[in-house]
Amino acid sequence: MAELVTVTIDERTVQVPKGTGMVETAAAAGIEIPVFCYEPRLGPPVGACRMCLVEVEGMPKLQAGCTLSAQDGMIVKTARTSEQAAEGQNATLEFILVNHPLDCPVCDKGGECPLQDLTFRYGPGNTRMTFPKRTFEKPIPISPLIALDRERCILCYRCTRFSEQIAEDGQLVAINRSSQSVIATFEDEPYVGHFSGNVTELCPVGALTSTQYRFEARPWEIQNVPTVCGHCPVGCNTTATTREGKVKRILSRNHPEIDEGWLCDKGRFAYAHLDAHDRITTPLRKAGPRRFEELSWDDALDRAEELLRAGGASTLTALSGSESVEEAYALGRLLREGLGANEAVLPEVVPDSLDAYRAPLSDLRDAKTIAVLCDEPVVERAPVVELWLKAARRKGAKITYGAPDGPVDALVTDQPNVRLGARDVYYLPRTPNGRGVTDAWSAAGDGEPVDQKPSLLVISGDEAATDPSVRKLAVDVDVVIGIGMFEDSFRGLADLVLPGTSYLERDGTTINLEGRLQRQRRAVLAPVPDVLAWLSKLAERFDVALSPHASVVFEEISERCFGGISFGEVGERATLPPRAEQPAEGADQIVLPSGKGLRLIAYRPLFSGAAVDRTPELQFQRPSGEVQLSREDADARQIRNGQTVTVSSNGTSIELRARIARDLAAGTIRVARDDAGDLHAVVEVTA
Repeated sequence: MAELVTVTIDERTVQVPKGTGMVETAAAAGIEIPVFCYEPRLGPPVGACRMCLVEVEGMPKLQAGCTLSAQDGMIVKTARTSEQAAEGQNATLEFILVNHPLDCPVCDKGGECPLQDLTFRYGPGNTRMTFPKRTFEKPIPISPLIALDRERCILCYRCTRFSEQIAEDGQLVAINRSSQSVIATFEDEPYVGHFSGNVTELCPVGALTSTQYRFEARPWEIQNVPTVCGHCPVGCNTTATTREGKVKRILSRNHPEIDEGWLCDKGRFAYAHLDAHDRITTPLRKAGPRRFEELSWDDALDRAEELLRAGGASTLTALSGSESVEEAYALGRLLREGLGANEAVLPEVVPDSLDAYRAPLSDLRDAKTIAVLCDEPVVERAPVVELWLKAARRKGAKITYGAPDGPVDALVTDQPNVRLGARDVYYLPRTPNGRGVTDAWSAAGDGEPVDQKPSLLVISGDEAATDPSVRKLAVDVDVVIGIGMFEDSFRGLADLVLPGTSYLERDGTTINLEGRLQRQRRAVLAPVPDVLAWLSKLAERFDVALSPHASVVFEEISERCFGGISFGEVGERATLPPRAEQPAEGADQIVLPSGKGLRLIAYRPLFSGAAVDRTPELQFQRPSGEVQLSREDADARQIRNGQTVTVSSNGTSIELRARIARDLAAGTIRVARDDAGDLHAVVEVTA
């Protein structure tokens, strides 16, 4: 147990563990030490803004409170009880405001601005400065996602510290010196990175703002809805800001065990898909090779019933893994109970044996040895996991990519049957709710598939509709029914399409890669009926009693899968279920493909898919024309970083730009799926 020390702050005595930061020590005593640059998630404090000045008994000068730690017997005075500290804070604020524009009513940060709040609470109330304020060109687009207003910047360095120490991309820097210092991107290149949007939330003033949210809403006319991101299996906790029934921005909602308050750019900015040009707002029927015509809901349900009865038990279902637990269960009840159609293409099957090694993602940060056995880049499949790996590396962890020599503390893998003696195993699914969808489908029925060729294919979700393997299945059936959001996903594929909804438009639950059951709340009303509502009406025609309400459907599935917990117990901050009692039974060895040449991994980039396709601001983030090699393979072929190389296999060759990746095991290369074309599994790379 940590040693406790006694600290006196503003004549209040408090006991805290030795070494606790002074900002947190003061908070424990119910006292605020105002800060701008201080942000514990960014690492050691830098004392840049000087807003936290305090008087410490025994020290001749004021000290930056954020850089102090609790020591036994310390006596500290803040601006509340020290005239010297109050004078220092007034001077700091006066200096910050010398050139800062005082146009809070039109600033995007107005009403949510720490500088505005602290100026009212601690500022001098007037100014002695009568000269014109300095101005800059504005706004400066440091990327299609982020705008920079330099005259608002107070040089707290939160953004550059995030870029350097958390994302480790090194793209945001401070240039020039003294009063000429400004924030810029390296060599004025666009800020390209998986996590760039976090700087807009870290910025304590209106200097870095989202181009999507800029001038879209004011704090007094918005609503904030707590929910969970539905774009990847991490399940980051988020807040959806809405105005007049529209989602205007996505903010992080710090869950320290899952995301620590960070979001990837897809989770933060891809909400624009809700207003896509090809959004399906009414049922559609095929009217030509690549053309649909609209149907009324009554006609659509009649047609769906007719097709389902014709397909019967031979119906095949393809699930995306993006459905909520309740949607997957309801669809399963309809098809399995109503038709006896038990055959399905599931997004993935996660063995329950891994539950014996369940651990919060935050445990990665404290692991000493970590093995990453993932063909695809971790950042492309589960981006925030990559930040936890970087945090572990900064703390001195040894991270190996590929099979390690011996047991490891933690294993990050896309091979669910491998454990290698690790005490914490993290399996990275390909889909946001693959585990939940699989469990829900299994709970919906226990019948066996019939032994006959499918005549009807039901495709649930745009992700499944655009999957090449699912589209190949569609060629061999007579009829395809689709459930999704976008016409382009189903054009030329489906005979009947019923509208779907986004995770931001529904109530329900989802299970993340840790096995944590989390609640998704409806942020806005969809332009179509809820999927559960029309599934319920369709189920009636097959004598299947199915509620249109997510809470009721959850109660039913909870009895079978989640120990009977109520819908209300799946709160805003979900806890991690305990580990399973029995140890996992899995292979302790890894068998990698052998053969001459390099093994090709054609991966799906994070910045791809239906939501990204409909978010113009994210298009620049797509990787293009790049092949990733390990350092060993690049050196063996005398290939330099950025060099144009030829990737060839079986008479097919393409030219790509080489990038040396430290997270890639020797003997493999990675190419984005769209760039891989007709390349085969084993390739050769030549300069």
